[in-house]
Amino acid sequence: MSVTEDPDRHTRPQTTTYFLQSARLGFRTWSKADIELAMGLWGDPEVTKLIGGPFSRGQVQERLSREMATMQSRGIQYWPIFLLATGEYAGCCGLRPYKPEEGIHEVGVHLRKAFWGQGYAQEAAQAVIRYAFHTLGVKALFAGHNPGNTASRRVLEKLGFRYTHDEYYPPTGLNHPSYLLTAEEFAQQSKRAGDGFRHIT
Repeated sequence: MSVTEDPDRHTRPQTTTYFLQSARLGFRTWSKADIELAMGLWGDPEVTKLIGGPFSRGQVQERLSREMATMQSRGIQYWPIFLLATGEYAGCCGLRPYKPEEGIHEVGVHLRKAFWGQGYAQEAAQAVIRYAFHTLGVKALFAGHNPGNTASRRVLEKLGFRYTHDEYYPPTGLNHPSYLLTAEEFAQQSKRAGDGFRHIT
């Protein structure tokens, strides 16, 4: 007999340790035990239809392994995120190397469908952006989106990214609008008060 676990069984907010928090979200790292969490996100065709999905369980397992490997080698990944109030698993948001020799990482966010349209994507990305510049000291951040994903375009514009070019994205076979945010540009934005950033040490 096989049993499919509910991803929300893994939340346990009272014991979870977050290395990064925003007003409503907590960030931790992936582990091998998180396959059902990963399936609840990257195994959902509605979530992945604009990033090259649908993905099989094997492909999701490979993605989880890559995220853990990147954390081991680079200290970054697309970290799983949880609601601080309830411990519910909301998706992931984080970084991956883009042009590491130039000090540039890529930022991205993937949310479970139940958490769309509630401002979590922008909130999570803001926390990761601040972590990237304040803690990691990156020189710039890259981001891109499927040309059909107008919601992502709006979020990136609100975050202060500027369009630079279209870039071919192999998983979708499309040229994705691409954006950049430099450390200097971010420093100007950071003059605004009340950013809600909290790095747990």
